[in-house]
Amino acid sequence: MLRRVLLVLVLAAGLVHVPSLPAAARPGTHERAVTMYGVWDRPYLLHVPPASEPSARRPLVIALHGGLNDMRHMRESTGLDAVADRNGFLVAYPDGFMRTWNAGGCCWFARMAGIDDVAFLDALIDGLVREGLADPARIYLTGFSNGGGMAYRYACERARRVAAVGVVSGSLAVECAPREPVSVMAFHGTADFSVPFGGGGDQDWNNPVPFPPVRAVMDFWREVARLAPLRRITLETAKTVCRTTGPGRAGAEVEFCTIFDGGHEWPRGRGVDPEIDASPLLWRFFSAHARRG
Repeated sequence: MLRRVLLVLVLAAGLVHVPSLPAAARPGTHERAVTMYGVWDRPYLLHVPPASEPSARRPLVIALHGGLNDMRHMRESTGLDAVADRNGFLVAYPDGFMRTWNAGGCCWFARMAGIDDVAFLDALIDGLVREGLADPARIYLTGFSNGGGMAYRYACERARRVAAVGVVSGSLAVECAPREPVSVMAFHGTADFSVPFGGGGDQDWNNPVPFPPVRAVMDFWREVARLAPLRRITLETAKTVCRTTGPGRAGAEVEFCTIFDGGHEWPRGRGVDPEIDASPLLWRFFSAHARRG
């Protein structure tokens, strides 16, 4: 009982300790952990691509699973490892608290426990940068559903750390005031009934606040960066249209892919539109955006 009380007090204090990490990582996928508050090991998978220059810092993509999924499901469902191997970037797949992320208005376990997932992602990034593996100017977050909401939350609170975010079937579920523009790419199906395309529904079972319309979220990020409307088509199939603002003066860009009749899923070259695979498209977008300064 005493240990449990101490743990709660430490969590409330918001203290974070990042353990020392190995000096190098071999190609492949490794299970690792970040120790939070000195007592809580939070696991993640790190995929390291084959190295042409082993000592070079690489871009880092952090891939956040959906609610009630986990890091292994995210790895398998996205196919990001193969994209990383072709393009030479790291992928970290962290686990949320009881398979959820505290994305603000969603989702129950992490939200009700008050988990500071922003601090956790800070610690994960800090460790990989300190180890010499990740390039701090090329940190990217992507996420599905609840993980997408967490990617948005991180961009809201750490706009100066993240170069771009990519969200699939997710929504902004937190008050957001980024300190500078952030590049955003999003995919969303018009038949998504978990996070409705046109807004509505409840953000959580005990939070009746509705999700905003997806287009309103895109307009928010566009207006933060003072970008043009989403008019220029970058990709078009029978079921999907991707439109971009183009880059603004600060280099930020917003791109949005509408999947007509698409549901709550990660596009992977099958389903309603077999021509669309979100992971290589996200990397194409990420690789065009590095954080300045």
